[in-house]
Amino acid sequence: MASKDSILESVEEMDDSPDSGSDFEVELKAKKRGKMAVAAPKSPKRPRRKAALSVSSRSSSIPTSPDSSLQQRPPGRTSGQASARPVTALSKGSRGITAADIYDAVCSGKTAMVTVVDEWLDSYKQSREAGLLVLINFLVRSCGCKGVVSREMLDSMQNAEIIGKLTKEFNEDSVNYPLCTPGPQLKHFKAGLCEFVRVLVRLCQHSLIYDEYLFPLLLALLTGLSDSQVRAFRHTSTLIAMKVMTGLVEVAVVVSVQLQTTQRQHDLENSKGPHDQAPGRLEELQATVCELRENREELSCMMNATFRGVFVHRYRDQLSDIRATCIEELGMWLQKDPEDFLNDGCIKYLGWTLYDKQSPVRLRCVRALQALYQEKEFIGRLELFTSRFKERMLSMVLDKDPEVAVEVVNLLLLLQQNTEEGLTEEECGHIYPLVYALNPALASAAGVFLFKKLKTVLASDHQESDTSENAGFFQILISFFLQSEFHKHGAYLVDSLWAVARSELRDWGTMTALLLQESGLIYEEEGVLIELMMCAVRQEAQGTPPVGRTQGKKNPTMKNKKVQEQVRSRITSHFIPLLPRLLAKYSPDAEKVSLLLKAPLYFSLEMYSSTAGLEKHLDLLLSQVSGIIEKHTDATVLEACGTLVSTLCDDRYTFSPRTNRAFSQLMDGLTEHFNAYLSDLLQGTADDDDVYTAASALKRIAALSSAMDLTGCKLFDSCLELLKSRIESSWTPSAPVGELDEELMVSALRCAAFYLMWAKVNAVNSTPAEEEMNRLKKEMRSFCRVCETCLSLNQKGIRDQTFELLCDLLLLYSASSAHVEPDLQALVCLPSDSLRSEMASFLLDYIFSDSEAAELDVGREEAMKITLLQRRRNQLAGYCKMVLYGVLDLTAATNVFKHYDKYFKDFGDIIKETVSKSKVIDPVRSARTVCLCLQQMFSEMLAEEPSQQDVGAIRNLAKRLAMSFGVDLRRARKPLVALHVDGVRFAFREPAEGEEQQANVAFLEILSEFSFKLLQQDRVHLAAVLKAECPDAALSWPSVRLYERSLGGRSSAKARVTGEGGNADFSHEAPAAKRKRSTPPVRGSWLDGSSVHSSLPPPAFTSTAQRQPASRAAASEPGSEDEFSLGSSMRKVKTRHQTPSSSQTVPTVDMEDINSPLNLLSLIDDDEENEEDPDIEDYESDFDNDSAYTLPSTRHTSASVLNELFD
Repeated sequence: MASKDSILESVEEMDDSPDSGSDFEVELKAKKRGKMAVAAPKSPKRPRRKAALSVSSRSSSIPTSPDSSLQQRPPGRTSGQASARPVTALSKGSRGITAADIYDAVCSGKTAMVTVVDEWLDSYKQSREAGLLVLINFLVRSCGCKGVVSREMLDSMQNAEIIGKLTKEFNEDSVNYPLCTPGPQLKHFKAGLCEFVRVLVRLCQHSLIYDEYLFPLLLALLTGLSDSQVRAFRHTSTLIAMKVMTGLVEVAVVVSVQLQTTQRQHDLENSKGPHDQAPGRLEELQATVCELRENREELSCMMNATFRGVFVHRYRDQLSDIRATCIEELGMWLQKDPEDFLNDGCIKYLGWTLYDKQSPVRLRCVRALQALYQEKEFIGRLELFTSRFKERMLSMVLDKDPEVAVEVVNLLLLLQQNTEEGLTEEECGHIYPLVYALNPALASAAGVFLFKKLKTVLASDHQESDTSENAGFFQILISFFLQSEFHKHGAYLVDSLWAVARSELRDWGTMTALLLQESGLIYEEEGVLIELMMCAVRQEAQGTPPVGRTQGKKNPTMKNKKVQEQVRSRITSHFIPLLPRLLAKYSPDAEKVSLLLKAPLYFSLEMYSSTAGLEKHLDLLLSQVSGIIEKHTDATVLEACGTLVSTLCDDRYTFSPRTNRAFSQLMDGLTEHFNAYLSDLLQGTADDDDVYTAASALKRIAALSSAMDLTGCKLFDSCLELLKSRIESSWTPSAPVGELDEELMVSALRCAAFYLMWAKVNAVNSTPAEEEMNRLKKEMRSFCRVCETCLSLNQKGIRDQTFELLCDLLLLYSASSAHVEPDLQALVCLPSDSLRSEMASFLLDYIFSDSEAAELDVGREEAMKITLLQRRRNQLAGYCKMVLYGVLDLTAATNVFKHYDKYFKDFGDIIKETVSKSKVIDPVRSARTVCLCLQQMFSEMLAEEPSQQDVGAIRNLAKRLAMSFGVDLRRARKPLVALHVDGVRFAFREPAEGEEQQANVAFLEILSEFSFKLLQQDRVHLAAVLKAECPDAALSWPSVRLYERSLGGRSSAKARVTGEGGNADFSHEAPAAKRKRSTPPVRGSWLDGSSVHSSLPPPAFTSTAQRQPASRAAASEPGSEDEFSLGSSMRKVKTRHQTPSSSQTVPTVDMEDINSPLNLLSLIDDDEENEEDPDIEDYESDFDNDSAYTLPSTRHTSASVLNELFD
């Protein structure tokens, strides 16, 4: 149709135009209204029969050119209708509704918009010029401008001149305007404004849209405002223009339908014979068709002009909210009027916007595409777009914004389901790994995609029964899990599929049937199915996602608890008779049986005693668990058995005596087996087989000791004698140890340690006699002496186990544990000085060391490094707990604090928590410990060669530790003063024999890192301490002067920038006036060679396709950056001596014009916004040069526009 062709031709002309990239081309080329009279008028239009409002005809109709139709006003205005008074000054009672009334109704959101628009239409019918002024002033006020458009301005001024005058009157105190005001007001205002525009277009669709006055002039003003440099004008006008455009599209669709219907009626009537035609019917239909065509052409003209004048420029605006609004409305146009808009010329804007930097814009774009791909009749028109931008959509599944990534996955699912080509397996491979993502929404979306894909594959097999269908589903899922190579993440896969495949994953019958059948699954598939089954059991029983996907803690309600109990009962009823059979079948396989042993942890174990006939299954379970313990020595299996034994032996269950008896018998057999080889082991006559048998028995005993109280077996003395014997007779501390000896020693250490732990628990529950407590304390000391020797052994497994057991035992027998039970004070056992020294050496040699990680093989590097790091973190946490609970003195924390900066990535959270907790225990001692830590590092540095001495690492550590004192400086007063006093005294202490005089003075530079936390009164006090401690000859030394300046109110960072001149001191309390500073060179300072200048951080990129911004050099005076950030008051200080940056475009202004509205930086966007939101054209390199999609140019010069708008 003609309307469709006009839009398509205009869009193509816009893209081919060489100056289409200019944001201001529509407004700048407008001519004076007075010159429009010379244009040849068109013939008057035919009177409209359906018009509801009669208005005086204009001397000329709207020009066919979209540019002139929106920017020029009709000259046909009578002087009698002109009024110099603003419409907003009219009283509502006498002349109708005012702009203020409309604005209040929109802001409140409580008034029906139909009523508001009807009242305005009544006033418009009385005087369309006055009604138009009311509407214009409402739009101006919606922008946050307090200016008013008068009748004289409307008659005698161009749009650009009106906008320029309003800009000068835009005298607002804050940068906020109604559309960006924080809080709920924004939501109400934006919704009310959009509703007002929607109702306005809907109520005018039969009459005022075609009056050639209201909407052309309104759109012309909105187009001009959308090109304004004032963000409030540009944002608000673009939103209104896009909503008007959406309303026009809806009206155009209705008119098109009416035109088609009427045309069919006309053709039908015309096909009849002359005698069969109704009188006058054919002429009436012909007139209606002509009128509808005229209406459609007018709507096409307005839509075409709005698309070219507003959308084409604003979809790439600097403000992301404007871009998001344009793309969102474009999606509505494509969906509502596909005949006119769903073509390559329009949909390409969605493809370009997929590369937008801001996630809200990409999100609106993806959602707009979802609406298109949902309609199968649109798929044919999207083929070129799909082939061109599919690669970009696939890459966006890794978008930095999880919400965007979720919508992209949903979009690709629609593309997979509704297009003929769909996605290849290679393309689907971009989405499959997301089922293991930590973000719950993204993982769930990927789970839906995977489930649909698996169901599609399953449907091709034409399986009929439900059981076989589920069995086939598990077969495909197992294959996927094996091929994905994420074998340790079964819980995350199950959680991702849980929302969409819950019924399949809860089919315990199918899973257990597959596992129990003799043939069907291969070895690897059985292991995968067991893992998935146990993960599904855990998910169903606990109802919680795996670690990392939890979104806050929710206290379960009584209803939820009841549901969980019912779920556990169903799981228990199914697995109780089958679990012994599964354990019997897979008992030889350590990995599979360790998974199956977790099943009873999710049972309702009361059913074993409350339900008749289930006790026999309990006996079978106990028999299988005992057999597994006797059969396996794998640590994972024995740990799982220990956890299960601890659960089954709980006194809450009535069957606990039976389980205790069964495992006690097992324990007696193992103890007897171990004692049979003990004498040979102590005498050194045991061969390798005897050592292996004894080590295996002792390993099983240790696993049971962690779950049961085995103090009655009296194994402590035997284990201790065995440890002493192996240490003294078999090898020296520096000699290597065999693998069998290591297992034997580790098992003996664990058995002895668990004995001491259970003994302490029994002592707390029932206070023993004094003789018993003395014996227990003696045993504890004996064990500590053995452990002290083991810490120096050259075997990693023994060292690690010894250190971990010591941390637990020393906490259990510490003085803090006796506070609850004063009668157990005799059991307090503190570590000896030698033991503390050994533990500190272990900390430095094996925790804060990278030697073990460097020795790992390249093939096993990642997995082994993670395991090693986790063990080191546990060991460090145990040592820190001993410091915090008083087992070790607080000064022992210096060994931890000094590695805070170097190992921040691995242990930063643990050390930070330790520093924080130590301040709660004793703030002053904690601060002095921090100072002692720095003193030790400084002394170690002085002992090095002069060429290797670098104070930079110590200063970095001091910066991190200074931040730990928090923001409440009054609470940190005493600790900070104590730290500074200790530091000053250390700097000027008397040197020992052979030491250099005043060698520690440079420590003051490190101490200055803590000065910015001091209050003013404390600075004065510390300055006096410095003068008292410092010799007179040293007052002029660089380090002393640097510390003095830090106490004088300047931060150490500022002092480093200004050097040692000291001529421009600043106070933290009140910024001083800026003046020139001299920076004389300083020699012999610790600051020499250090990089102290910093640059502002670049803006954060949010797109998945990041690029580096162009580097720019800015010439500024050293230190000006820090002074600028001191406070907002500095912005009004005129810096005449500063050299401006070459990239600045804001002109120099006189002092009297500093507060002029023309220089309000909060209103006018400067060139810095181009940094924050680079144009989409920068992604043009992602496409081929010969592509049909050519990215638009966004280059424009703002100088001419500023001259015209703000002259």
